[in-house]
Amino acid sequence: MNNDNNTIYEFDVNLICDFFLNTERQGPGSPEATIKALSFIENLTDKSLIADIGCGTGGQTMVLAQNVSGCITGLDFFPGFIDKFNCNAEELNLQDRVKGIVGSMEKLPFEKESMDLIWSEGAIYNIGFERGLNEWSDFLKTGGYIAVSESSWFTQERPKEISDFWTQCYPEIDTISTKVSQMQKAGYIPVATFILPESCWTDHYYLPLVKTRKMFLDKYAGNRIAEKFVEYSHHEEELYSKYKAFYGYVFYIGKKI
Repeated sequence: MNNDNNTIYEFDVNLICDFFLNTERQGPGSPEATIKALSFIENLTDKSLIADIGCGTGGQTMVLAQNVSGCITGLDFFPGFIDKFNCNAEELNLQDRVKGIVGSMEKLPFEKESMDLIWSEGAIYNIGFERGLNEWSDFLKTGGYIAVSESSWFTQERPKEISDFWTQCYPEIDTISTKVSQMQKAGYIPVATFILPESCWTDHYYLPLVKTRKMFLDKYAGNRIAEKFVEYSHHEEELYSKYKAFYGYVFYIGKKI
């Protein structure tokens, strides 16, 4: 398959969501990375209000809920994700303080300056890193925290193949230093930054996709669009294996001034 001109945005969003519906995580991450990011956040109590924006099926949200005592609202635009999210919360007996709702990250349904923590793993790119940091700040209390994971360059220079791929997929991808500067400009004190380890991609994301791809192809047997999406998924994995020294996901934790 020639992937030179293919990006994930060419595929129907409902098809993409259906592909990821039965995955624990919809992007690179791990319970350990979630807990590490959480370790930099202070002053959370059972009264704290937390929002997980672009929560997907809630893999990371449930880890948060098992490590903090506040109330968490997960928000995602895809109803199927939220149905699965709320089922997961019930299975873990967290439904009294963890609730998923359907909504848009472009128009958050929260009171201004009401949140103690806004969380978003691998999802802020949907609105854009800078825009998300700026607009979501309105919903944080002064002294509240934001924690997001974002695709970032590790080096100033990188091979053309991977540079072209990411620039086409997500033009806002940039270096860690630039992202930290953007966080400061948006009115946050950068508290911590760390690169997600390779296992967040291989063990916790790509390995589970082996089963997911098979189930998806069985469900959409003969559907060329579905087949192309799986081919795209394979291509993305191959690029990561080839160029992982140059990019990855980075957690950025900031405190609102």
